[in-house]
Amino acid sequence: MTLAKPAVADRLPELLRRMPKAELHIHIEGSLEPELIFALAERNGVALSYASVEALRSAYAFTNLQSFLDIYYAGASVLLKEQDFYDMARAYFLKAAQDNVVHAELFFDPQTHTERGVSMETVVNGLHRACVDAEEELDISASLILCFLRHLSEEDAFATLEQALPFRDKIIGIGLDSGEVGNPPEKFARVFARCRELGFHLVAHAGEEGPPAYIWTALDVLKVERIDHGVQSTKDAALMRRLAQDRIALTVCPLSNLKLCVFPDLASHNLRELLGAGLAVTVNSDDPAYFGGYLNENFLQTFAASGGQLDARHAYTLARNSFEASFIDAAAKRRHIDRLNDTFATFQ
Repeated sequence: MTLAKPAVADRLPELLRRMPKAELHIHIEGSLEPELIFALAERNGVALSYASVEALRSAYAFTNLQSFLDIYYAGASVLLKEQDFYDMARAYFLKAAQDNVVHAELFFDPQTHTERGVSMETVVNGLHRACVDAEEELDISASLILCFLRHLSEEDAFATLEQALPFRDKIIGIGLDSGEVGNPPEKFARVFARCRELGFHLVAHAGEEGPPAYIWTALDVLKVERIDHGVQSTKDAALMRRLAQDRIALTVCPLSNLKLCVFPDLASHNLRELLGAGLAVTVNSDDPAYFGGYLNENFLQTFAASGGQLDARHAYTLARNSFEASFIDAAAKRRHIDRLNDTFATFQ
């Protein structure tokens, strides 16, 4: 693929918006906008601690991951019925379509809901129905990845897995999220081994706030196929070589890293360093309702902050990586990459 010449730099924002892309790190509960939170609260008779949409949005000032999670779980309290989960995912897909997302792999946290008395069936069926409609109506293929909450016990994770097995055909993978510090991946070694036996794809959050050691154990103990975040890997040269050699994808989320104070500003983000070392990096939005932007906004702001260090060649690599690292079949990957090539050809 011959990429655009430097003269196209002034058209780079347009290219970033138009290029087809996959999103591999999106917490669907983290796409719940304040307006929809209030609408669902009213529909379901849930009392909120905030007087208005504006008051809730103004609370989105986080100092670390835990300060975000506290308000994230409070927002999820309005999700009670299958239609609520459908409406939340549908709202995300409509935004994703505007960003030219053609494939999405959605994380969801059933323990956030089952501990409130919401059934696994309610959660999965609502989300899955939205995925089906997204493909039929928006031409976005979508899959579900069930995430265990790492601040809870492995026994709780096993119980959650058992609740999910009747819906095995609607879940493509298993992940690990929530508070990273103090909850290393190896805490979930046995349940991930069971998920691997069952044939699920495996991913895990590691190396966002946690150390490079968490990335090593996610790979070697949990045997995951992708690392979610992974930005702390630059602190370990041997790990960087391992990730590059094995083509282990990192699902990096720049605006999330900024909002949670992992980096002081986007100009300091190590996305360019990771790409330069040959790692299979992707760009994603994480929890876009809370962190200031959906997928295109992550691309646009990060590239703008790079001072020209990120260009069309990097954009192509990031988009292509998103397809190659996805869990779709080879034929679908090829179709999406062909479309990506066609898009870039128009910018020559």
